[in-house]
Amino acid sequence: MAGLPAVRFRALTAVMLLAVGLAATACGSGDDSSSSDQCSPPGVSAASAAPTNLASAATAGADRYTTPTTAPLESIDTSKLRLITPGKLSVGTLSDAPPSICLNSTGAFTGMDNELLRAIGAKLGLQVEFSGTEFAPLLSQVSGGRFDVGSSNITTTAQRRERVGFTNGYDFGYFSLVVSNGSAIKGFSDLGAGTRIAVVQGTVQDDYVVNQLHLDPVKFPDYATAYANLKSGQVDAWVAPSAQAEGLVKPGDATSIIQNTFSLDNFVGYAVAKENQPLIDALNSGLDAVIADGTYARLYTDWVPRQLPPGWKPGSKAAPVPQLPDFAAIAAEKQPADHAQNAPKSTVQQLKDTFFDWSLYRKAFPDLFKTGLPNTIILALVSGVLGTVLGMLLAVAGISRTRWLRWPARVYTDIFRGLPAVVIILIIGLGIGPVVGDITGNNPYWLGAIALALLASAYIGEIFRSGIQSVEPGQLEAARAIGFGYRQSMVLVVIPQGVRRVLPALMNQFIALIKDSSLIYFLGLLATQRELFAVGRDLNAQTGNLSPLVAAGLVYLLLTIPLTHLVNYIDRRMRTGRPDQPIDEIEAATITEGRG
Repeated sequence: MAGLPAVRFRALTAVMLLAVGLAATACGSGDDSSSSDQCSPPGVSAASAAPTNLASAATAGADRYTTPTTAPLESIDTSKLRLITPGKLSVGTLSDAPPSICLNSTGAFTGMDNELLRAIGAKLGLQVEFSGTEFAPLLSQVSGGRFDVGSSNITTTAQRRERVGFTNGYDFGYFSLVVSNGSAIKGFSDLGAGTRIAVVQGTVQDDYVVNQLHLDPVKFPDYATAYANLKSGQVDAWVAPSAQAEGLVKPGDATSIIQNTFSLDNFVGYAVAKENQPLIDALNSGLDAVIADGTYARLYTDWVPRQLPPGWKPGSKAAPVPQLPDFAAIAAEKQPADHAQNAPKSTVQQLKDTFFDWSLYRKAFPDLFKTGLPNTIILALVSGVLGTVLGMLLAVAGISRTRWLRWPARVYTDIFRGLPAVVIILIIGLGIGPVVGDITGNNPYWLGAIALALLASAYIGEIFRSGIQSVEPGQLEAARAIGFGYRQSMVLVVIPQGVRRVLPALMNQFIALIKDSSLIYFLGLLATQRELFAVGRDLNAQTGNLSPLVAAGLVYLLLTIPLTHLVNYIDRRMRTGRPDQPIDEIEAATITEGRG
């Protein structure tokens, strides 16, 4: 009897500690200076001139792709644009690369690239729907029909043109080299084989470091994580798009942009399926229209106020030059204040600022509980129930006397346990998604849950199989001896005992499933479908701080710790039974009355 209160006490203590931690965040520092939303237009006051510290003479090179002109808007038939959903432009974008593409504090995908695409969609009379995804699979998602358009400040390299088509350019690209203040690295020429260089995987900066500099970079999934590793000293340098570098490097970070180089691989454009030329032509017409009416100049001034490189302009060759403020003059006026260098922070201060900013915890929890927690629970429950049912079928088939059941179960288990989870999710979401698009509405949310269920079933099947086979053979023999058939014996005697023995292992698998739900984001989800990790990461991108990810981790603990203690309690009860209760004296006398 002493064990049960101890279990309850530990579970209660864990939940109370989490509650105290959450309350502490609400009572933390009221200083919100570090929680400013980086996914908001910086305005003309943040103007910058064309970089003067270029690594080499920068020229735009021969432009072989910009169209001479575009078709008039009134001649475009939107019913012939081969859209996934008629009248709707489905767009895959990122949430972590301000000011170009990001998710703001109200849960809307925005940034220069996305706001410009909204304006183009309005010109064409199309509704624009954004879904968040990762950069690495984005071009495959566009070419495979998951999205109509990819919007991610994509530089149009020749290699990428082999996979997808591109619109005319709406932006240009500088690469920035960012290092810690006091670093021995003074430019791209100082980067060598022993230098740990951060890049975002699959970007043109990744290609530049590998194929131009012939170095092996450290690859990260997003810009905020790459920059956080530079600030913490885990990498020596970061090669980044200039817009993202200027957006993330803040006074007090003890980092600097020390050199830039111009992207010689053409311009930045929207990615479209290669065979969908009508949509490419329509977007080009819409881009010229927003340039002509001044919308482009307004958005560019608000979001990315940078001096255009000499000889380059957005849109077709027939589009007018956008009328922009003199960014170079504005930047020159504030230049003297930009030279201040900050001393590196201590390790403790860096740790506190990066992971334990209480004001950001307070900002993160409403979104984590309102959006992230429900989606995580839904994904985990749906995939957990489906995975358990399928896992039990696999377990029974795996111990069957019939090889036609046993062999397929073994092959299935080997494949789904051997492949990485993200590969299974991408195969189900991107491979089967287009086939069942009419059923799912081109929304991969439930396909992601099914992929998780298929993944979990392979592990759960092995857990059930081991539990069933651990039951003593005498149990089956005894059941057969009293007249039960083989199936009845298994269902009524053996399987229940096997399941009871593996409850802790099943709960561990369910906890792993809760955490694996974060991988669904690779398929591209609406802002309202983000689970805990995705919400934390988006807030991390908005603020440039990793504290929201720690806050997401606390909510994961709020889910997993009570589940762990609950299954321990159930396991203990099933092994020991209900504690004996003392019999009342009157009841005992009644039971024994008449005996003698």
